[in-house]
Amino acid sequence: MLVVGATGSIGRHVVAEALRVGFQTRALVREPGQVSLFPEGTRVIVGDPARSESIAGALDGVTGVVFTQGTYRDADAEQANYRPVRAVLNALKKPARIALMTALGVTSPTPGHDWKRRGERLVRASGLPYTIVRPGWFDYNKPDEHRLVFRQGDTHLAGNASDGAISRRQIARVLVASLTSDAADRKTFELVAEPGEAQAELDPLFAALQPDAELDGPRDRENLPLNA
Repeated sequence: MLVVGATGSIGRHVVAEALRVGFQTRALVREPGQVSLFPEGTRVIVGDPARSESIAGALDGVTGVVFTQGTYRDADAEQANYRPVRAVLNALKKPARIALMTALGVTSPTPGHDWKRRGERLVRASGLPYTIVRPGWFDYNKPDEHRLVFRQGDTHLAGNASDGAISRRQIARVLVASLTSDAADRKTFELVAEPGEAQAELDPLFAALQPDAELDGPRDRENLPLNA
Protein backbone atom coordinates (compact mmCIF):
# COMPACT_ATOMS: atom_id res chain seq x y z
CA MET A 1 0.00 0.00 0.00
CA LEU A 2 1.02 3.62 -0.57
CA VAL A 3 0.48 6.50 1.86
CA VAL A 4 0.04 9.92 0.24
CA GLY A 5 0.62 12.67 2.79
CA ALA A 6 2.90 10.30 4.70
CA THR A 7 4.99 13.02 6.36
CA GLY A 8 1.99 14.67 8.01
CA SER A 9 0.75 14.07 11.54
CA ILE A 10 -1.87 11.54 10.38
CA GLY A 11 0.23 10.02 7.62
CA ARG A 12 3.02 8.95 9.97
CA HIS A 13 0.48 7.15 12.16
CA VAL A 14 -0.99 5.46 9.07
CA VAL A 15 2.45 4.19 8.05
CA ALA A 16 3.06 2.79 11.53
CA GLU A 17 -0.38 1.16 11.71
CA ALA A 18 -0.05 -0.36 8.24
CA LEU A 19 3.28 -1.90 9.17
CA ARG A 20 1.85 -3.15 12.45
CA VAL A 21 -0.94 -5.09 10.74
CA GLY A 22 1.35 -6.54 8.10
CA PHE A 23 1.10 -4.33 5.01
CA GLN A 24 4.12 -3.83 2.79
CA THR A 25 4.08 -0.07 3.16
CA ARG A 26 5.32 2.73 0.92
CA ALA A 27 5.51 6.35 2.02
CA LEU A 28 5.41 9.08 -0.62
CA VAL A 29 7.59 12.06 0.32
CA ARG A 30 8.71 15.22 -1.46
CA GLU A 31 12.30 15.32 -0.15
CA PRO A 32 14.94 12.55 0.24
CA GLY A 33 15.82 13.89 3.69
CA GLN A 34 12.44 12.80 5.04
CA VAL A 35 13.37 9.10 5.05
CA SER A 36 14.24 9.23 8.76
CA LEU A 37 10.63 10.06 9.70
CA PHE A 38 9.47 6.47 9.23
CA PRO A 39 9.89 3.13 11.01
CA GLU A 40 12.15 0.41 9.74
CA GLY A 41 10.47 -1.56 6.99
CA THR A 42 8.94 1.46 5.27
CA ARG A 43 9.78 1.88 1.60
CA VAL A 44 10.18 5.62 1.11
CA ILE A 45 9.61 6.99 -2.40
CA VAL A 46 10.30 10.57 -3.47
CA GLY A 47 7.78 12.24 -5.75
CA ASP A 48 5.37 15.11 -6.26
CA PRO A 49 1.92 13.83 -5.25
CA ALA A 50 0.19 16.34 -7.51
CA ARG A 51 1.89 15.09 -10.72
CA SER A 52 0.91 11.73 -12.19
CA GLU A 53 4.21 11.30 -14.04
CA SER A 54 6.14 11.83 -10.79
CA ILE A 55 4.33 9.12 -8.85
CA ALA A 56 3.67 6.41 -11.43
CA GLY A 57 6.55 4.30 -10.14
CA ALA A 58 5.36 4.60 -6.55
CA LEU A 59 2.06 3.02 -7.57
CA ASP A 60 3.49 -0.02 -9.35
CA GLY A 61 1.99 -3.13 -7.79
CA VAL A 62 0.09 -1.41 -4.99
CA THR A 63 -3.27 -2.81 -3.92
CA GLY A 64 -4.24 0.12 -1.69
CA VAL A 65 -3.72 3.88 -1.40
CA VAL A 66 -4.39 5.98 1.70
CA PHE A 67 -4.67 9.76 1.28
CA THR A 68 -3.99 11.87 4.37
CA GLN A 69 -2.75 15.09 2.77
CA GLY A 70 -4.71 18.30 3.04
CA THR A 71 -4.83 21.94 4.06
CA TYR A 72 -7.33 24.56 5.20
CA ARG A 73 -5.40 27.41 3.58
CA ASP A 74 -7.55 28.74 0.78
CA ALA A 75 -4.63 29.57 -1.50
CA ASP A 76 -3.28 26.00 -1.35
CA ALA A 77 -6.57 24.12 -1.28
CA GLU A 78 -6.69 22.89 -4.87
CA GLN A 79 -3.03 21.88 -4.85
CA ALA A 80 -3.24 19.96 -1.56
CA ASN A 81 -6.81 18.70 -1.34
CA TYR A 82 -7.62 17.82 -4.94
CA ARG A 83 -4.65 17.46 -7.26
CA PRO A 84 -3.00 14.51 -5.45
CA VAL A 85 -6.27 12.57 -5.68
CA ARG A 86 -6.55 13.32 -9.39
CA ALA A 87 -2.89 12.48 -10.00
CA VAL A 88 -3.06 9.10 -8.27
CA LEU A 89 -6.29 8.07 -9.97
CA ASN A 90 -4.82 9.02 -13.35
CA ALA A 91 -1.54 7.20 -12.68
CA LEU A 92 -2.97 3.90 -11.39
CA LYS A 93 -2.46 1.18 -13.98
CA LYS A 94 -4.33 -1.52 -12.05
CA PRO A 95 -7.28 -1.32 -9.64
CA ALA A 96 -6.44 -0.47 -6.03
CA ARG A 97 -8.49 0.09 -2.91
CA ILE A 98 -8.71 3.77 -1.91
CA ALA A 99 -9.01 5.25 1.58
CA LEU A 100 -9.46 9.03 1.43
CA MET A 101 -9.36 11.25 4.51
CA THR A 102 -11.21 14.56 4.19
CA ALA A 103 -12.86 16.31 7.15
CA LEU A 104 -15.92 16.55 9.33
CA GLY A 105 -17.81 19.65 8.22
CA VAL A 106 -16.67 19.28 4.62
CA THR A 107 -20.17 20.12 3.34
CA SER A 108 -19.92 23.58 4.93
CA PRO A 109 -18.74 25.70 1.99
CA THR A 110 -15.20 27.08 2.09
CA PRO A 111 -12.51 26.89 -0.60
CA GLY A 112 -10.70 24.21 1.40
CA HIS A 113 -13.81 22.14 1.98
CA ASP A 114 -15.02 22.51 -1.60
CA TRP A 115 -11.77 21.12 -3.00
CA LYS A 116 -11.95 18.23 -0.53
CA ARG A 117 -15.47 17.47 -1.75
CA ARG A 118 -14.33 17.56 -5.36
CA GLY A 119 -11.66 15.04 -4.41
CA GLU A 120 -14.32 12.87 -2.81
CA ARG A 121 -16.35 12.99 -6.00
CA LEU A 122 -13.38 11.94 -8.11
CA VAL A 123 -12.93 8.88 -5.92
CA ARG A 124 -16.63 7.97 -6.09
CA ALA A 125 -16.64 8.36 -9.87
CA SER A 126 -13.46 6.32 -10.34
CA GLY A 127 -15.14 2.93 -10.22
CA LEU A 128 -12.54 1.75 -7.69
CA PRO A 129 -13.43 0.30 -4.29
CA TYR A 130 -13.07 3.04 -1.69
CA THR A 131 -13.84 4.41 1.75
CA ILE A 132 -14.01 8.12 2.60
CA VAL A 133 -13.36 9.08 6.22
CA ARG A 134 -14.23 12.54 7.56
CA PRO A 135 -12.53 12.80 10.96
CA GLY A 136 -13.44 15.24 13.69
CA TRP A 137 -11.04 17.51 15.52
CA PHE A 138 -7.64 15.88 15.94
CA ASP A 139 -6.64 14.89 19.48
CA TYR A 140 -9.31 16.97 21.23
CA ASN A 141 -10.91 13.84 22.65
CA LYS A 142 -10.81 13.20 26.39
CA PRO A 143 -8.75 10.38 27.94
CA ASP A 144 -11.80 8.10 28.30
CA GLU A 145 -13.04 8.56 24.71
CA HIS A 146 -11.95 5.34 23.04
CA ARG A 147 -15.24 4.17 21.50
CA LEU A 148 -15.39 4.94 17.80
CA VAL A 149 -18.57 6.43 16.35
CA PHE A 150 -19.32 6.53 12.62
CA ARG A 151 -21.86 9.21 11.62
CA GLN A 152 -23.35 10.19 8.28
CA GLY A 153 -24.94 13.31 6.85
CA ASP A 154 -22.30 15.79 8.10
CA THR A 155 -24.80 17.44 10.43
CA HIS A 156 -22.42 18.72 13.14
CA LEU A 157 -21.29 22.08 11.81
CA ALA A 158 -20.47 24.31 14.79
CA GLY A 159 -16.91 24.64 13.50
CA ASN A 160 -15.23 23.71 16.77
CA ALA A 161 -14.38 20.63 18.83
CA SER A 162 -17.98 20.30 20.02
CA ASP A 163 -18.66 18.77 16.58
CA GLY A 164 -16.66 15.75 17.66
CA ALA A 165 -13.05 14.80 18.29
CA ILE A 166 -10.84 11.85 17.43
CA SER A 167 -7.20 10.97 18.01
CA ARG A 168 -4.70 10.67 15.21
CA ARG A 169 -4.02 7.04 16.11
CA GLN A 170 -7.74 6.26 15.92
CA ILE A 171 -7.97 7.86 12.48
CA ALA A 172 -5.04 5.78 11.27
CA ARG A 173 -6.61 2.59 12.59
CA VAL A 174 -9.86 3.23 10.71
CA LEU A 175 -8.17 4.22 7.45
CA VAL A 176 -5.99 1.12 7.39
CA ALA A 177 -8.80 -1.21 8.46
CA SER A 178 -11.02 0.07 5.66
CA LEU A 179 -8.61 -1.27 3.04
CA THR A 180 -9.42 -4.88 3.91
CA SER A 181 -13.11 -4.58 4.83
CA ASP A 182 -15.71 -5.42 2.20
CA ALA A 183 -18.27 -3.76 4.48
CA ALA A 184 -16.44 -0.43 4.14
CA ASP A 185 -16.68 -0.27 0.34
CA ARG A 186 -18.46 2.78 -1.12
CA LYS A 187 -19.04 4.26 2.33
CA THR A 188 -18.50 7.86 3.49
CA PHE A 189 -18.76 8.81 7.15
CA GLU A 190 -17.72 11.22 9.87
CA LEU A 191 -15.44 9.72 12.51
CA VAL A 192 -15.44 10.77 16.17
CA ALA A 193 -14.76 9.18 19.54
CA GLU A 194 -17.00 9.04 22.61
CA PRO A 195 -16.59 7.72 26.16
CA GLY A 196 -16.23 3.96 26.32
CA GLU A 197 -13.97 1.08 25.40
CA ALA A 198 -12.44 0.75 21.96
CA GLN A 199 -14.18 -1.77 19.72
CA ALA A 200 -12.14 -4.87 18.91
CA GLU A 201 -13.66 -5.18 15.43
CA LEU A 202 -14.64 -2.42 13.02
CA ASP A 203 -16.58 -4.44 10.43
CA PRO A 204 -19.89 -4.08 12.32
CA LEU A 205 -19.47 -0.29 12.25
CA PHE A 206 -18.73 -0.28 8.54
CA ALA A 207 -21.64 -2.63 7.84
CA ALA A 208 -24.15 -0.37 9.61
CA LEU A 209 -23.41 2.56 7.28
CA GLN A 210 -25.51 3.54 4.29
CA PRO A 211 -23.70 3.27 0.93
CA ASP A 212 -22.92 6.39 -1.03
CA ALA A 213 -24.98 7.97 -3.75
CA GLU A 214 -23.38 8.20 -7.17
CA LEU A 215 -21.21 11.23 -6.41
CA ASP A 216 -21.97 12.31 -2.83
CA GLY A 217 -22.22 10.81 0.62
CA PRO A 218 -25.55 9.79 2.17
CA ARG A 219 -27.63 12.81 3.13
CA ASP A 220 -24.91 15.27 2.10
CA ARG A 221 -26.22 18.77 1.51
CA GLU A 222 -26.71 19.64 -2.14
CA ASN A 223 -24.78 22.89 -1.96
CA LEU A 224 -21.87 22.24 -4.32
CA PRO A 225 -23.02 22.02 -7.95
CA LEU A 226 -21.26 19.41 -10.04
CA ASN A 227 -20.05 22.10 -12.44
CA ALA A 228 -18.73 24.40 -9.69
